[in-house]
Amino acid sequence: MITTERKTPPIEIAVVGAGMAGLACANALAAKGIAVSLFDKARGPGGRMSTKRLAQAELDLGAQAFTARDPAFQRALTTWVERGLVARWPSVSYQASPNGWQLHHDTQARYTGVPRMSAINRYLADTFQAHAYASLQLETRIDALQRLPNGWQLSDADGTRFGPYQYVVFTTPPPQTLPLVAPWDTILADACRARAQRSCWAAWAILDGPLPAPPGGLNDWQMARIEHTALRLVSRNQTKPGREQQPESLSLLAHLDWSETHLKQSPSAVADSLWAAFIALYPDGTALPERVACGAHRWRYAQPSATDTRLYLYNDNGLAMCGDSFTASRVESAWCSGTQLAQALVDRSVQMGL
Repeated sequence: MITTERKTPPIEIAVVGAGMAGLACANALAAKGIAVSLFDKARGPGGRMSTKRLAQAELDLGAQAFTARDPAFQRALTTWVERGLVARWPSVSYQASPNGWQLHHDTQARYTGVPRMSAINRYLADTFQAHAYASLQLETRIDALQRLPNGWQLSDADGTRFGPYQYVVFTTPPPQTLPLVAPWDTILADACRARAQRSCWAAWAILDGPLPAPPGGLNDWQMARIEHTALRLVSRNQTKPGREQQPESLSLLAHLDWSETHLKQSPSAVADSLWAAFIALYPDGTALPERVACGAHRWRYAQPSATDTRLYLYNDNGLAMCGDSFTASRVESAWCSGTQLAQALVDRSVQMGL
């Protein structure tokens, strides 16, 4: 009997960061039969699409909803909808300030993950690991990059080494990517320095009862854009598809300017400040439910201070960068960035005869 031994593909690529951009890039590469190692410092994939899971409720503290304008991303979205991972949300939005509440009419369809935003990235992670030469390394913080004669070697905080790889793709925020690429690539290092990142506080609150209807408004509102110096967005997590049984549970996202001014405040102080901003939207004397649990999470690198027309960067030395740090901080731009970089690397490898 003749047996054939499966050989590792000639191209091996490392992707650092398992948020939307990293998962999109890794999946697109693995689908081409390329060996891909995907690393992330967290316990699970997701980045700013992760969900805080508590006994009482599940709360999205990063992306609350997303749009789909790019045709390729729309096709991916169709698949997610068909699999029950995504549904349209919200359908009732408000523009709110201490001066009043007004319905916000927006013709752009928006979507959220079902039953939580992190479901999308969990699905992408599972899809990635189903490929023949895919490896997902969680709780692995990459903190060193070394050039070898036959490629690039990565090392984690424990000194474990990975590689060599023909390409290394960084989807981590530019301030975290900079110390890794600076000794080896001035172009990517300069791109990191040019992309200052802004911070954002996200608070959450679980209430002991439902909120009353806003002044002159509807009881079933799902999201509100806020005109306030501290608070910019509120979403009601129990109105999201798949979470109808959980109690009133709010995500309260702060303005970037306010976040940076209060960057070093404690999470409890931030949670109190954003809750105070929210209840100020109701007339004095309005009976509001009490908070039974609350907290806040600081996104140190939430979005770029300036956008770029490019979706990714890569050089002939095998180092590359992508992610929503290049464009507006949107789910769609992160997916497009990772997917398009993957195709560029595949095309480059074909040209080189790898």
